[in-house]
Amino acid sequence: MGKKKVIATILVSISMATTLLTGCTSSIRIGNSKKQIVFFSNKIEAVDTYNKLVEKFEAENPDIDVVVSAPPDATTVLKTRLVKGDAPDIISLSADRSFADFVDANILEDLSGKIDFSVIDPIYNQMLKELEIESVDGIYGVPYALNASGVIYNKDIFEELGLSIPKTWDEFLGLAQTVQDNGITPFYFTLKESWTSLPAWNTIASTLVSSDSFKKVNSRETTFNEIYSETADKIMKLMKYGHSDNFGVGYNDGNTAFANGESAMYLQGSYAIPAILTVNPDLNLGMFPLPASNNEEENKLVSGVDVYFAITKDAKNKEESIRFINFLLEEENAKTYIDEQSAFSAVKGVVQEDSKFEVFDEFFENSRVVDFQDHYYPAELPASDMIQTYLLDGDKNKFLNNFQKEWLKANRQYIKE
Repeated sequence: MGKKKVIATILVSISMATTLLTGCTSSIRIGNSKKQIVFFSNKIEAVDTYNKLVEKFEAENPDIDVVVSAPPDATTVLKTRLVKGDAPDIISLSADRSFADFVDANILEDLSGKIDFSVIDPIYNQMLKELEIESVDGIYGVPYALNASGVIYNKDIFEELGLSIPKTWDEFLGLAQTVQDNGITPFYFTLKESWTSLPAWNTIASTLVSSDSFKKVNSRETTFNEIYSETADKIMKLMKYGHSDNFGVGYNDGNTAFANGESAMYLQGSYAIPAILTVNPDLNLGMFPLPASNNEEENKLVSGVDVYFAITKDAKNKEESIRFINFLLEEENAKTYIDEQSAFSAVKGVVQEDSKFEVFDEFFENSRVVDFQDHYYPAELPASDMIQTYLLDGDKNKFLNNFQKEWLKANRQYIKE
């Protein structure tokens, strides 16, 4: 079953959301003759940064007004707007399976020849392309900002114990053992909330399993029992290095515990660092990629597109939207975004200079990066719940069989019979 069925599925889910959150767009400026762009974002925390950039853009482009809309539950609100025929001009979301659904449903404008893609690192253009379930002609998303998952670590504890950044899986486990032998908790797990299993899962699976494996599962060339066996074994090995209540603590408490020095390492995304430093601004922390392989050259930084831009097919002011996106891609403006949001940039030459991320430099410079594994998972797949259950009961065969079953069910329109 093809595109028509996908479109129908999306529209059904959209129509179910029409009663929710309909009044969330920022107030529209009335009474002037300027062209108006509605910039729709899922980043509530980035509104001040976007407004700063908007002010600069409007000063340079007095014929255009930009309205930033960043409601809670942005994806639901966006679907509601689409079904009501009220598409924003620009959408700015995280690049996951929903991007593929929008492309497949013919909701987005082809930006080929309209945006200066030469300024973007091609590896991130490729990441967006690989998200497409069935490859289509054209370019529909503009990678902008990136985040990363890996190991946040306490530099003072590492220095006290004489530890260095591990380069292989065995070195990583050996480091964890050394920390534990010295009476310090190696990892602070927060598995009361199932989603917090994903940072560790992603950092292992994304290195060991290629992104084309999902299409091979759909075509019945392989199964998750085969491709995820090693990942399942390795994530389970980390559990012995946790604290006494791995499944009783949630994310916010974990941030606080790590900030207060209760573990040497924290398996999380870069997005957790601002919250950690809010608790303890003086914490001397850094971050390094989790080395999932014993072949050092195979280890990569898990870094996906946290912000992409797209123009909707029903946008009222497409030319003005193109001008705004090209403005955001200018080096100075891209630098403003990553500095204020503790992010990384898809724009060539725009570097995150924060010393907390200095270990990442060689990975970015040599394009040794790979997308988050869960960016390929459909929303209907309860991946984090299944991983959480596996880490709790330890039944690997049941976990992998269930992952296979749930994947086939969530992707039934793409499965080759």
